[in-house]
Amino acid sequence: MRTTKAARLLAAGAAVIVLTLLSACDGGTGSHASESPASKAPVQPEVRRQPRVNVLPGMPPVEDPADLYAADRPGRLSPAVRGFPSRVYVPNTNSDTVSVIDPVTYRVVDTIPVGRQPQHVVPSWDLKTLWVNNDLGNSLTPIDPRTGKAGEPVDVHDPYNLYFTPDGKYAVVMASMDRRLVFRDAHTMKVVKSVPVSCYGVNHADFSADGRYFIVSCEFSGELLKVDTARMKVVAQRKLPFHGAMPQDVKISPDGKLFYIADMMANGLWILDGDTFARPRFLATGKGAHGLYVSRDSREMYVSNRGEGTISVFDFTRNRLTRKWDLPGGGSPDMGGVSADGKVLWLSGRYNAEVYAIDTRTGTQLARIKVGSGPHGLAVYPQPGRYSLGHTGIFR
Repeated sequence: MRTTKAARLLAAGAAVIVLTLLSACDGGTGSHASESPASKAPVQPEVRRQPRVNVLPGMPPVEDPADLYAADRPGRLSPAVRGFPSRVYVPNTNSDTVSVIDPVTYRVVDTIPVGRQPQHVVPSWDLKTLWVNNDLGNSLTPIDPRTGKAGEPVDVHDPYNLYFTPDGKYAVVMASMDRRLVFRDAHTMKVVKSVPVSCYGVNHADFSADGRYFIVSCEFSGELLKVDTARMKVVAQRKLPFHGAMPQDVKISPDGKLFYIADMMANGLWILDGDTFARPRFLATGKGAHGLYVSRDSREMYVSNRGEGTISVFDFTRNRLTRKWDLPGGGSPDMGGVSADGKVLWLSGRYNAEVYAIDTRTGTQLARIKVGSGPHGLAVYPQPGRYSLGHTGIFR
């Protein structure tokens, strides 16, 4: 159809109006007309890479510097432990036995004779062996977690507690009465270096995010040590600012910035900057604060208050205590661990010859199981994680 002159003029005027409006929207530059389709693509958010951690040589790379426990999520079992039956191994210090509990039925399914005064059951760095620390028996009893059978004891003097360096090379024996940190080959347990200490009662520890040092608690003199991992040397020592302090379990925060040290006499936690090793601050939790266990989502930490039969819940993000759970009828919650699925906190009842299973969501006691006399550092096994740093299960 042929258009009239009036129609052509009207169309031209409309075009001028449209161009004017487009120019106004563009600030009068007209730059949009020359942009390529690629330039109009939505701006992609900047990808922030996690900073690399300069770790101890030989140590597995840190998965997430913002969360050292990222490998401990439910279901993330290492191929090394797949197929292991789920069990709770309880060392009974006065009975010289290990009670083995089926966590499904809450029943003791085996009792293993071990050496004198077993203190802790410790997963090896490679996750393949559980070492029972026979303190007064001066030996370590290996248990095969696949079969639940004990092997021949290995001669090790004064093994109150046991840790492993993050590179997997050395076991570190907390020789409490000998007043030594003894570095041994992680597989043969042969002595590599014996380090004397001037404090009393070395007992618990945890490693820095980069694995280059670890913090040790000295129970009987109320002190802390800072130890250089590679040099196997005490590089700093500090007296806790509380008369009669009795530090126990040690645990690093998920972001690796702080260490928490339970104190049984101060009745709470010391919060320490491990890098500066400056004077720590204090947070009261409950009478006889003793064991520290991080939740599977890295958001919370469970604090067993042995002297009052309670468990305090500390929120890392909010930096405060949020809940306190009472054991029905009381008890003496001591050492333990969290189930592989994160739903149950298992703790030994040190002075009640029993073990407690506690719902980590509600704090409800699920079971109270009779075991031998003087149950102490029980291990829940297997657990998620790539390797073990020792104690009753510190996994990274």
